[in-house]
Amino acid sequence: MTFYVIGIGNKEPNFTAKQQQNILDTCVFSGGKRHYELVKDYLPKNHQWIPIQSPMQEVFNAYEEVTASIIVFASGNPLFYGFSNTLKNKYPDAEIVTTPYFSSIQLLANAMNINSNQLQTISVHGRTWKALDTILIQQKECIGVLTDADKNPATIAKRLLEYGYDNYKMFVGEDIEGEEERFQEIILKEATMMRFHSLNCVILEKIHHRPIDFGVRNTGFKGLPGRPKMITKMPIRLMTLHYLNILTIDTIWDIGFCTGSISIEAKLKNPDITVVAFEKRPECEAIMIENQKRLGVPGIQIVMGDFLEQNLNRLPKPDAIFIGGHGGKLEQLFLKIAPFLHQKTSIVINAVKESSILGFKQGCTKIGYTITEENTITLDTHNPITILKAEIPSRF
Repeated sequence: MTFYVIGIGNKEPNFTAKQQQNILDTCVFSGGKRHYELVKDYLPKNHQWIPIQSPMQEVFNAYEEVTASIIVFASGNPLFYGFSNTLKNKYPDAEIVTTPYFSSIQLLANAMNINSNQLQTISVHGRTWKALDTILIQQKECIGVLTDADKNPATIAKRLLEYGYDNYKMFVGEDIEGEEERFQEIILKEATMMRFHSLNCVILEKIHHRPIDFGVRNTGFKGLPGRPKMITKMPIRLMTLHYLNILTIDTIWDIGFCTGSISIEAKLKNPDITVVAFEKRPECEAIMIENQKRLGVPGIQIVMGDFLEQNLNRLPKPDAIFIGGHGGKLEQLFLKIAPFLHQKTSIVINAVKESSILGFKQGCTKIGYTITEENTITLDTHNPITILKAEIPSRF
């Protein structure tokens, strides 16, 4: 299969002589509805047009019936979150020749005279908030955002303000190169109340750095009412994250999150990590959410209810599990998690009671795990805490 992917702007294209000849020599073309309106006058009379629209499998089926080369028209730079990458993923052995145009983010940066040396671009177009959440926690200097109808400048501004990232200013480009083209710098609060053209993109530029402690102070978290000591203390928390290998894993389950201190600190240390946090006490959900907003940590998946009654099949398998609470049911908990462990999944607990230490060790034995770390620490006048880590024994 051979694809010639031509990037075009939001205006009448200015094809080179070589491109014009290639178009006249081709019969099959593809692109979105908007692209067709821009290029139809340049196409040969008896051409075939394969529209790029959902469901994509039908588009691919049409491509696979074509024996000649196909010219695809795509927006901006098709190699920049664009259709050339889609084709490469779908047809790794195909010949794909791409002629890029400017991306919308480039055009916005140029129009607003923005220094692009540190510009990093992410896409929330048809995707979750994860990429934006990650780059916000990292507090990158200049962030380009490719938007969609739901994740537009207004909802992006709301998300930034909700999690305390008022240290950014927003630039918006609308209908770039179109009849309603507009570029503007907007205060985040104002952006939340505005409507925008459906074709838009955003650049966020950091005004100042939001300070976050390497280890969040205990007073930085809202605690359970009347139980201020019900929080994993900062030194214990940091050692626990070390045992969880938090910098090198992709997914962690936090079972019994309480105030959310482990989940939140894990996300701060590794913004790209997937955190699934479980808790059965209803009052803890609001506490977790408030602590996320206090400390600027969006993107934690909260699962409320008894852990033993959860359907875990719908969740990503964990690389590490932290047991923050078990309600005296460690044996049942180990049997529950056993089918979802892989060869390198580690399990960590902070235990105060001797019964918890014994139950953890017995549970590990039942599922073939071995204790690899065990340390007991006493902070100030608090009870001693034993941190235990278990892993599957290495075969080598």
